[in-house]
Amino acid sequence: MNREIAWILSAEKNFEINTKEIPMKVFEGKRIVLGVTGSIAAYKIVDLASKLKQSGALVDVVLTDSAAKLVSPLTFSSVTGRRAYVDKDLWQVDDHVLHIELGEENQAFLIAPATANTIAKLAQGLADNLLTVSALASRTDILVAPAMDGGMYSHLATQENLQLLERRGVQLLGPAAGHLASGMSGKGRMLEPEQLLGYLRVFLGKEGVLKGTKVVVTAGGTQEPIDPVRVLSNKSSGKQGYALAQAALDQGGEVVLISTQVCLDPPVGVSLVDVTTADQMSEAVLKETKDADLLIMAAAVADYKPAQELSRKIKKDKGGLSVINLKTTPDILGEIARRKNNSGIGPKVVIGFAAETEKLQENAKAKLENKKLDLIVANDVSRVDSGFGNDQNQVTLIWKDGRIQEFPLMEKTEVSDIIIEEAARLLNSA
Repeated sequence: MNREIAWILSAEKNFEINTKEIPMKVFEGKRIVLGVTGSIAAYKIVDLASKLKQSGALVDVVLTDSAAKLVSPLTFSSVTGRRAYVDKDLWQVDDHVLHIELGEENQAFLIAPATANTIAKLAQGLADNLLTVSALASRTDILVAPAMDGGMYSHLATQENLQLLERRGVQLLGPAAGHLASGMSGKGRMLEPEQLLGYLRVFLGKEGVLKGTKVVVTAGGTQEPIDPVRVLSNKSSGKQGYALAQAALDQGGEVVLISTQVCLDPPVGVSLVDVTTADQMSEAVLKETKDADLLIMAAAVADYKPAQELSRKIKKDKGGLSVINLKTTPDILGEIARRKNNSGIGPKVVIGFAAETEKLQENAKAKLENKKLDLIVANDVSRVDSGFGNDQNQVTLIWKDGRIQEFPLMEKTEVSDIIIEEAARLLNSA
């Protein structure tokens, strides 16, 4: 058996579609043309097509003849619930012109994987199959995810074709460096479906209600060093902050994500600022919010840190460790409020979080007033099904005008959509 075919069959054998519903409002009702060409990475696009369908998109897959030899049209139809098209459909007898419909009636046109051959055709304006003639007819910008061997990608002809496409407004996604089907390593590997999904989210959300708005979001729990190996920290996973950053991107925001070290991939499109301690978080927030429109302080910043970081590891003692002298960390929201009051510098709208274990509304209201917030999101972190580390959260929103609204337990992505929608309303009235 041909080595490349064996590789494909092995990959497809281990391939699984994630059927979990993924709520992504940015895709709802959007028609997306997904062009698939004859790269062995084509099988991965089945997962992308499935995710798009689950998110509410109407996915029209167009396969070249080469792609159809690797993954059947029926496979794509099975996950999208819509017909997948091949070259022979270009000549069907119907009451419409298929390539014009595909080209004009879409909100996004992604070609992934895109071979060197298809890239060359696009660059030269050739239209000798259903995919390339539909791309030529497209009224939306084309997104292209190259996939080929390293030598083919670095070839001068391919590079000149890519540069020509970029000058015409085509958005190139990748490729990445890594292991290639040839067995070698290099640049030419198609981006993973999750990354392509992220780029599509940014593309479709660019005209959202936060277009032209700089949004700063903080996430994760700070770590305050005791000695070279130990830290004071908390249970924050960063999930709510990352979901907020994604929701802001979905609405066209220019998002800066200031995050501690968490086990999460940052959303495609954010400007990531890595921090560890409360001092670093404070410095980054004060810098990034000088010209920001919106600050959402979702990070769990430590209230205290060791008064002195020891240079050597504290050795275990049978008698235990009785005292660690602590001092307070910077009051980030307090400093934001003071700077805005004294000089007018700072975000138009500031939203904070209150993680409480008792007197939820009372404590949240006090923080809202003390930090001069426009809105505070309160949640009871003593609940085992909500808050730190969970995918769900149960929150209460409290506005500075006294309004209070409690929400049921829901996915953190849904909570984020609600907060971002309210943030947009606050910005409009600021």
